[in-house]
Amino acid sequence: MLKILKKLRNKELRSFFSFFLTAVLGAGTNFITQIPYKYLFLNWGFADKPAFNLSVSAGYLTATVVSFIPAKVFAFSARESGNTRRESVKFLIIALIAWAIQVGVSSLTFDHLANKYFAGQSLLIREKGSHVVGMGFSFLANYFGHKFLTFRSTGLYNKIKTRNDR
Repeated sequence: MLKILKKLRNKELRSFFSFFLTAVLGAGTNFITQIPYKYLFLNWGFADKPAFNLSVSAGYLTATVVSFIPAKVFAFSARESGNTRRESVKFLIIALIAWAIQVGVSSLTFDHLANKYFAGQSLLIREKGSHVVGMGFSFLANYFGHKFLTFRSTGLYNKIKTRNDR
């Protein structure tokens, strides 16, 4: 895998591909953990729909924790930036926005597409299909958010710090 990355000459393409590989790790974590989370929430007495939404959220948050270091080190080459604390806060903010996108899109897809056009499929297939659609939109929000905010110095922190030091 590293050989492929070294062969990619274009820095933007290499960064995107590296983030994609990091996202595969997060998506796998998200996709797999959502199922046991759903059963956990059902066992706690939640109805099917709230259990689905909560399990998508829990899977997403688990994946966020798992993917921070690989995103920082491999996807955005920020291993020695010296800003890990600041980057982790920005990572969390972007992750929360992308989480809302994932849960919203998953829920809308489940309600308006999966149940309408794939009603003959099992509940698990409809839920996982809807979850994948939400994950796709979340991936885009995460990539562009982290690329343009998290692992990039925007100067905003210094402006806020200067204003508070007065």
